[in-house]
Amino acid sequence: MPDHAALRSMKGAVVLVTGAASGMGRATAEVFAAEGARVAATDLVAPEGIGTRAWKMDVRDPAEVVRVTFDIARAFQGLDIVINNAGIPGFAAIDAENYDEVWANSLTVLLTAQQRVIRAALPYLRKARFPRIVNIASTEALGATARDSAYAAAKAGVTGLTRALAVELGREGITVNCICPGPILTGMTASIPDEHKQIFAKRRTALGRYGEPHEVAHVTLSLCLPAASYITGATIPVDGGLMARNA
Repeated sequence: MPDHAALRSMKGAVVLVTGAASGMGRATAEVFAAEGARVAATDLVAPEGIGTRAWKMDVRDPAEVVRVTFDIARAFQGLDIVINNAGIPGFAAIDAENYDEVWANSLTVLLTAQQRVIRAALPYLRKARFPRIVNIASTEALGATARDSAYAAAKAGVTGLTRALAVELGREGITVNCICPGPILTGMTASIPDEHKQIFAKRRTALGRYGEPHEVAHVTLSLCLPAASYITGATIPVDGGLMARNA
């Protein structure tokens, strides 16, 4: 009989979370730590007050990504799970003067950085017992909004990267999955007036509300359990029914 408790345990697993200073990244670090994982929380400024070990890591800097990932694996004597969460907003009209800058920044942070973190972590994941990669995309990869073409293109790239790496790394037992959060209460949505959030949520989501960061984090956790060994290449909306609703 399989040890079901062990298959649903995160105790001792080493988890690297990017963009962990706030929002979904911070919630993810907290949820994994509460489940007994050893969490390396990274961001532009080393995250504080999470109850995990923290590193400064700018995902735009390839050399820093390699160095910090090495430091994390050395500090914990291994690396089991990578959560690619670091993100920035990337909204601009296609004819905006700053569009090229928004496009370049969006692809660098939201897409290119994810493959860099994965490549830096791969030697350690290959030695892990239950290696997991979870890439955070967005429902904007599945159905876009006006003025978000740079952001949507980068997030759609994340879903493609996820599928391709799931196929490439599957025979090594490394699962690669993608989560597409919908409207979530984070710093990126903080500037939207509450009344506009309520109108949007009631009109567009099945649940009629914005989600909380921890609701995304728990889905991420589920994909990383040892028991989730036959889930790979999946793109999972965590959106309160946004993509399910027709009108």
